[in-house]
Amino acid sequence: MDYSKLPSREIERLARNIHPGAWAIEPERPLSTLLGSCVAVCLYDPMARVGGLNHFMLPNIRRGSNDDVDTLLSGSYAMESLLNALLMKGAKKIRLQAKAFGGGTIINTTGDSLSIGLRNANFTREWLDREGIPLKASDFLGPWSRKVLFLPNTGDAFSRRMVTNMATSDVIAREEKAYADTLLQQQKPIANKVELF
Repeated sequence: MDYSKLPSREIERLARNIHPGAWAIEPERPLSTLLGSCVAVCLYDPMARVGGLNHFMLPNIRRGSNDDVDTLLSGSYAMESLLNALLMKGAKKIRLQAKAFGGGTIINTTGDSLSIGLRNANFTREWLDREGIPLKASDFLGPWSRKVLFLPNTGDAFSRRMVTNMATSDVIAREEKAYADTLLQQQKPIANKVELF
């Protein structure tokens, strides 16, 4: 099916939704995600016609009691996972192109959390630059949430800025918190932790 000829509302209806901390590669089916302070990166190899999208909440892993949770939500993990999966599907790193979106400030908070969107956007630019992957298009920062649609077989990406009202910010905050909470609940305490050296 040629999704690129469909109206954006139809593409959105047919898309596979990617939640915070997740990534996906689809041969044809569109991918979508809803962003607040998070960032989504679309990676695409135009010659192999393979692409994928991730959605991360934090730029880097924090060391502490929730290492597993932090790893799953981090940009480092999301970028490496998506890159490695694309390489396994036949993509070549030298041909990869990126489009990235998000990093908005949509929830009124105080302290360091105000800079999460900015840190996510900066991390994305730095990671892509370090890996030699050109950032072909981006829409970062601002007081908006964003709906992102990505067509993996063509590399086309669409970002719709949404005026953030209380209802939208509540939905995004709930989704991000719910995802982080499910990861915390999945952790089981390890009685006898063995450290190898």
